[in-house]
Amino acid sequence: MTFQNKREATVLLLGDVVSFYAALWLALLLRYGEVPTAERWELHFLPFSILFVLWVVVFFIAGLYEKHTLYLKGKLVGVVLRSQIVNSLVGFVFFYLIQDFGITPRANLFINLITSFVLIFTWRSSIFPLLEKKRKGRALLLATGDEMRELEREVNGNTRYGFAFVTSVDVANENIDVVRQETVDKVSSENIEMVAGDFTNPKIESLLPSLYNLIFSKVKFVDMHQIYEDIFDRIPLSLVKYSWFLENISGTAEKSYDVFKRVMDLILAFVLGLISLIFYPFVYIAVKIEDGGPIFFIQERIGKNNKVIKIFKFRSLGVHNDPGGIAERPEATRVGKFLRKSRIDELPQLWNVVRGDLSMIGPRPEIPNLVTLYEREIPYYNIRHLIKPGLSGWAQLYHQEHPHHAADTGETKNKLSYDLYYIKNRSLAIDLKIALRTIKILLSREGI
Repeated sequence: MTFQNKREATVLLLGDVVSFYAALWLALLLRYGEVPTAERWELHFLPFSILFVLWVVVFFIAGLYEKHTLYLKGKLVGVVLRSQIVNSLVGFVFFYLIQDFGITPRANLFINLITSFVLIFTWRSSIFPLLEKKRKGRALLLATGDEMRELEREVNGNTRYGFAFVTSVDVANENIDVVRQETVDKVSSENIEMVAGDFTNPKIESLLPSLYNLIFSKVKFVDMHQIYEDIFDRIPLSLVKYSWFLENISGTAEKSYDVFKRVMDLILAFVLGLISLIFYPFVYIAVKIEDGGPIFFIQERIGKNNKVIKIFKFRSLGVHNDPGGIAERPEATRVGKFLRKSRIDELPQLWNVVRGDLSMIGPRPEIPNLVTLYEREIPYYNIRHLIKPGLSGWAQLYHQEHPHHAADTGETKNKLSYDLYYIKNRSLAIDLKIALRTIKILLSREGI
């Protein structure tokens, strides 16, 4: 059982697609003043179908299928409007650079953009909410710790979930007989339909014989940690024990995945690397004019299997000599500030991808001195070196407070929880999601 609203995202996607085709039909009706004939519909169906696929990708990049956007009705107009502006540019490029379809869609495309905006907004703001499950399932949370309270606050404070924790039992420092009786009593008195528990907790394990009989009352039992993972997109660190790694983490994914990912890394990095060469002479001139120092900065990081790798960047700081440490860093130069803000300083790392030191997608590689510190203070930290690091990763997108080259054990623990999620669930679908989300961040100039 999962709780990450995959059904809602799928329903939204299907509704968007239906809205696109309905908007096309309506646009043809308005354009020609009559019900579209079969011939006219067939003429527009194929080119607009291809265009609609591109529009869905734009919607995905805009975050319109993310969990946090499913119910943000207040921002819906702005998000859809900005997406449609981008879609208009996509449509212009598509139809005016690829003219083999034999149609002249200037007016049709314009009308379709308007009708699709109206139908998409109506679908998402008025029709989709009617499909939401009105009655929430009644659940009991049986666990302990900060993650238990975090999960309880999130579920009970958000309308997106189809259940609510109407009560909970904290098993910390409680007499086992008291916990057992309290659990059974609350299931009965609160009409509980689902029990979400930390079944790896030894105290809860001793309750299982008593909880077993509740199955006959049609009470469902769900692993709290799975709910937590599905909702927060990270692994609850309280779950992480040796047994968890043996059950969930493997050093090798499917061979086909590894091969395909490496091929895509090579193609994308090589193509983007060649395109990026345009920037090199301009960066060289700007750097030399400002301080006359070297154009590149080479720094040691820890890669796959704890191997030390050297990554390349355009130098953005004043000249210094600390390739693998965390000594006090000099100030960014004026050119460097621009390179960082525009992310041009990261472009040379594409050649690290070609060399095989990095992947396009994966946990960001860390500085050796920090790795030594974190391996000493954070259990299982070195598991993130099981796979090849990347230019962009799950933690960079979803961990908002990740430290930048400074020692921060607390936030690095949180970052590790996101890295573990990626290592456990990595796939081509997740890599594609990270890539599209990264494009959004780059275009919106948010920080990674």
